Formats: sequence, C-alpha cells, structure tokens
Amino acid sequence: MIIDLRSDTVTKPTQGMLDAMLSAQVGDDVYKEDETVNKLEKRIADMFGKEEALFFPSGTMANQTALKLHTNLGDQVICDKYAHIYNYEGGGASFNSGISCKLIDGHRGMFTASQVIESINPPDFYHSPLTKLVAVENTTNKGGGACWDFDELKSIKEVCNNHNLGYHLDGARLWNALVTRNETPKDYGQLFDTISVCLSKGLGCPVGSVLVGDTEIMQNAIRIRKIFGGGMRQVGYLAAAGLYALDHNIDRLLQDHIRAKEIGEALLSLSIIKKVEPIETNIIIFELESHVDESSFVNTLKENSIHIIGMGNNKLRMVTHLDYTDSMHNKLLSFLKKL
Repeated sequence: MIIDLRSDTVTKPTQGMLDAMLSAQVGDDVYKEDETVNKLEKRIADMFGKEEALFFPSGTMANQTALKLHTNLGDQVICDKYAHIYNYEGGGASFNSGISCKLIDGHRGMFTASQVIESINPPDFYHSPLTKLVAVENTTNKGGGACWDFDELKSIKEVCNNHNLGYHLDGARLWNALVTRNETPKDYGQLFDTISVCLSKGLGCPVGSVLVGDTEIMQNAIRIRKIFGGGMRQVGYLAAAGLYALDHNIDRLLQDHIRAKEIGEALLSLSIIKKVEPIETNIIIFELESHVDESSFVNTLKENSIHIIGMGNNKLRMVTHLDYTDSMHNKLLSFLKKL
C-alpha cells in the first residue's frame, strides 16, 4: 500500500467518473461545438453568477490568461510573497504578460486591505510600474491551506474600486474554503472580476481548470488561450469529469479536512516536530526540530511507502485527498506514533 500525500493532484478518476467520461457527447471545442464543455462552462459561470466561463488544461494557464486580461506590458500586479502566480508558474507573469509582481509580506499567504493601499504605486509617478491588479489565492498553498476572512476580501475589493484596480482570485482550492467556511460561489462572484477554479485539485479530475468573469473582461480570454496553446478539440471527455466532480466530490472534501487535522494532532505529539501550522483544510505544513535532517525524514517515510514533499528549511507538506483511504489513514497514524 503506497500512501501518496505529496498533493491532491495525484488522484485518479473513480469508476463513476470514468463512466461519465466515456459516455460524454463531444464536438470540436475550438469551434465551441463540444456540448459537454459548453455545459460545464455554463454551469460554473452560473455557480459564480458570472456571464462567461472558459475551460483550460491547467490552473497555471487560467491564471496566466487572467493576468493578461487585466494588464498591459509594464504593469504591476499586487500579490502575496507566497502567491502561486509568483512562485509556481514559471515566471509566467513576466514572460507572458511583461508585468512585475509587487509582493506583500502577508500572514500565511494572506494580506490586509491596508497593505494593498501601501503597495499601490502612485499612478502619476512614471518611474514606477503602473499598478493594475490585485491577485488573491484562496486557499493558500504555501500558507498551509489557510482560508481568507471574507470581510477582509470585501475590504480589499473596496480598495480596488477606489483605485480602479482589477481583482483576480486564484481559487485553485476554493472548493475547500467554501465547504469549510459555509460560503457560496456567488459570494465570491460578487467580489472578484475574474476567478480561476481547479478541477484536478481535490475534486479528483485528471485535468482541467475554469476561468470565469463577465463578458467585458472575458472577451479576449479565448484568444489568449489560443496564443498559449490551450485550444483543444474533443475535450468534452475531460469536461465530463468536471461535471461529475461537481455533483459528487465537493461535499466530501470535509472528510479530507478531518483527516488532515488528525494527522496534525499526531505530528504535534512527536518530539521531533517543532511546529505544525494551523490546519483548516486539507494541507498540513509542519517543521522538524533543527537536529532532524529533512531528507532523512522524507526518505524514512518513503521506505515505508509514505510519500510527502519537503519544502526546504526543515518544512514539509502533506495533502489529504480523494484517494487517501481510511486504511491508509490508520496506517499513517500508526506509523507516526512509532517515530
């Protein structure tokens, strides 16, 4: 039994999802003739109360398209120093859009409205980049699956309105935040100009993210997707997985969260663990005591068929997911107790 807790992207489609994929009605999506893709896009747009949605092969491409929709060459986006768009998208902000990132030193990937105000460059000061966009990530990946306070997001929206800034949500794991905080997609749709949501993180799909927004901001999204090489043909087989996931795999995320918290409690009982970040959703980030070697710790787990990720500086990460079963969970907890 291999216990793979490196990410919630390691899941494989269930039989029910595979059946849905095989029975999908498809067409050429480049001509917008794939009825299953069209159905998925309409459903997610309606969920968020937005006019348009577009299916992408990856969350990175969806985010990069959003950055390009909101900015021009030389502009600047405000984001947290932990932000996925800055750390994990291959420098795409500069490569694809010719923009820079103004990094905020937030808390676990989250910042305040007052910090946004402090980060806005004066629009008439031509020596600095023109601030055009604020990007938020919920839940925060490097922040350990932390969920934003919705009132703070509303305060940031007010700042954006006052300074004529776009507002983008990298909602790769937004589904986790929604079930934890009892919030709704429409709550977020009312705040953000664009939102990307991932179907392959947490929801068990093999591929796919969706970008939503109203018609005015989204009118060039399909052109940018084409430029990035994201035009696909009979992609309804993948969209069908997304529709299945929306029906079957959102509410069950709470189970992942419960297991993550139980893992956190087990880690806290170990003398070799210095710290465990607060656990709200399905990500566990913990730190080893200084005398414990990170590589040796990871390898010890790997030798026992437990795979996790080392983040450097004695920090490590585990992520619970759809394919992490009760028997795996019991085995892991039993193993941790023996360390």
